[in-house]
Amino acid sequence: MAKHSQNEVKESLKELTRIFQPKDPRKFVKDYIRKYRITGGYEDELTTLVEHELGRINSSVG
Repeated sequence: MAKHSQNEVKESLKELTRIFQPKDPRKFVKDYIRKYRITGGYEDELTTLVEHELGRINSSVG
């Protein structure tokens, strides 16, 4: 991913995570990658991003 589009993908994924609050981050990322045709190799990085964002959401709610 190019630097500019990488930031757009990450921000988009963070926003979708806040909206949907997925129970399974890995499946959520796989669906996201397939739907938006993101190039391969970023699944682990994006899954970590979703898990981190979910952690932020859960810590601010409690």
